[in-house]
Amino acid sequence: MFDFDILPDIGEGQQRPRQGPQPFRHLALIGNALPRKCGLATYTSHVAEALRLLYPNMRVDHYAMDDGSGVFYPGSIVTIDEESLDSYHSAAQQIAASGAEAIWLQHEYGIFGGIAGSHILELVGATDLPLILTLHTVLDQPREEQEVVLRRLVDRADRVIVMASTGADILKRCYGLSADRIRVIPHGVPDRPLRDPDSLKPRFGWQDRKVLMTFGLLAPDKGIRFMIEAMPEVVREHPEALYEVIGATHPNQVRTQGERHRRMLMDLARERGVEDHVRFVDRFVEQEELLDMLQAADIYVTPYLNMSQVTSGTLSYAMAVGKPVVATPYVHARELLSDGTGLLVEPADAAALAAAALDLLNHDEKRIALGQAAYRRGRTMLWPRVVEQSLARLPARQRLVASHSIVRPRR
Repeated sequence: MFDFDILPDIGEGQQRPRQGPQPFRHLALIGNALPRKCGLATYTSHVAEALRLLYPNMRVDHYAMDDGSGVFYPGSIVTIDEESLDSYHSAAQQIAASGAEAIWLQHEYGIFGGIAGSHILELVGATDLPLILTLHTVLDQPREEQEVVLRRLVDRADRVIVMASTGADILKRCYGLSADRIRVIPHGVPDRPLRDPDSLKPRFGWQDRKVLMTFGLLAPDKGIRFMIEAMPEVVREHPEALYEVIGATHPNQVRTQGERHRRMLMDLARERGVEDHVRFVDRFVEQEELLDMLQAADIYVTPYLNMSQVTSGTLSYAMAVGKPVVATPYVHARELLSDGTGLLVEPADAAALAAAALDLLNHDEKRIALGQAAYRRGRTMLWPRVVEQSLARLPARQRLVASHSIVRPRR
């Protein structure tokens, strides 16, 4: 499915990246950055790390959007005030003066200022440097303002990267992009060995438990309530079962409703009589600890309600450490699990979630086989591979330079 070569393994957890020709001497990388607590910050920071590992002689300037939340960034990060047009102009001038040879932009709606994130057009329109554009969301039915911004971005880009074939199909059908300007490259993942979950469970107090896990920023569209509703059926057959829900509440949710959703989920577990079988870790768990937790789990559950979701970093990470997956058929899950590396169930269906979980808990050989298949797929998604393919063989520049005027609201 993915359009890059599968490299031979050196060994579990010990894979050396193949270093091809360095594509640029100097690259400007734009997105978010850790320690901001969001998926795009994690993604962009891992891209920067992989670039420096794979191309140690390349200069990588990391520009990160600052949402005014008071996050303190290390001195190596150049911040852009997401609501200030002057800040975007200054960043464009800094990139031009720095001698950067290309820009790699990580795009997600809601990250950039202006209507539908239109401020970023000011930055990329102020330079004629080659633009590599990674789209973390591709909407089949965007609002008019979203469509205008994305159309201008993809017209400006020399390469557009998506993480699912469905995203590529939308770009061809709705935006007229030719296939040679689109690359389907998976979400990157860290390099971890395949481990026996039971060997890691004592660290987390999970010994003698069968652990199901969901992680990520907590929000209603994650569908966690339906897995909680499935737990009574699971516990009837497996009283040792434990569902771990890992992650802080999404900041947007906290701003508008506080912890109402988390309290509802906790109340639901008590009402269903499974409060001893559902646990919440209410914090942003750093990557190394999170990966340890994932390796100690038996099953990963991703019961999302938004079937249009084309990217899921949590699903990718679960595959990377060899977890058998139970998922609803959102776009990324349909594509990543299409060859039998996981189980798909209908959204908002607690009975289906329970049946899938029990199928894996009752059949050890099937559960282990799915985990091994997931791990093999995960080896094709390691960060150095993703970065190398994202930058490789940039096509000759045959594009229209988009207008970068500001999108005005409709009247």
